[in-house]
Amino acid sequence: MINDRPTGPSGHSRTAGRLSVQMYVAIKTRLLRGNAPPGARLSVEELRAEFGVSKQPVMEALRLLTADGLVEILPQIGCVVTTYSPEEVEDFFHMFAAVQGAVAAVAALHCTPAALDELDIVSQQIRALAANPDQEIRNDYLRLNRDFHECIHSIAGSRMITDTSRRMWDLSDFLINTARMAQPMATSIDGRQDDHDRIRNALASRDADAAKAEMEQHVLETLDLLQGWDLTLSADPDRRGSVDRGNPCNGSLPPCRP
Repeated sequence: MINDRPTGPSGHSRTAGRLSVQMYVAIKTRLLRGNAPPGARLSVEELRAEFGVSKQPVMEALRLLTADGLVEILPQIGCVVTTYSPEEVEDFFHMFAAVQGAVAAVAALHCTPAALDELDIVSQQIRALAANPDQEIRNDYLRLNRDFHECIHSIAGSRMITDTSRRMWDLSDFLINTARMAQPMATSIDGRQDDHDRIRNALASRDADAAKAEMEQHVLETLDLLQGWDLTLSADPDRRGSVDRGNPCNGSLPPCRP
């Protein structure tokens, strides 16, 4: 249980701030893993009771998650997991590819042998996953994939790039894990790692143009892996990203009680 009792006269605001961050991380982790489907209602009261905190840190955490694009706060409904249409998802990955391509180009100009060693360590771990027949273990690919790309962000050497990329990677993981299909990445690890090898070689050659092109293609190929999207839960076809207002308790985190 999270303890939100203030420790002194000014302890309440400091503690509440820490609790908000803890709640933000806990709820975001669930959302990024796809534990709640798009349109699922998030009950403040149930989250408060589950984590043993007051409503304030839960509500603040949900406000932070709205800024990340992971949840929406809707009048008469409350807080729900964001629903994106297939068109919005496609637009996002085109933008994401352009940003990550630019990051790779910058990284190519700053790449060092030590940085390549770090990339190679992660690549070896990904290859080991690909060789493992256990589907649950193979599902760990997204974490290692994130590690590989975060190494590239570190090579680029910009805090602004790292912070911006992290938010986009969060949304990418969310969209992949809520795509209403069996984990698509776990069945394509070898091909994805072949992409990583080409990116790595472009970085090693300090070829910014090649690194940019390989990275953009790598990200855009995610769209091919998500052709089985079933992302539209909206009862209103004219509103992208809406929820099924006929059943706002359609799935939740934790389960929503009508």
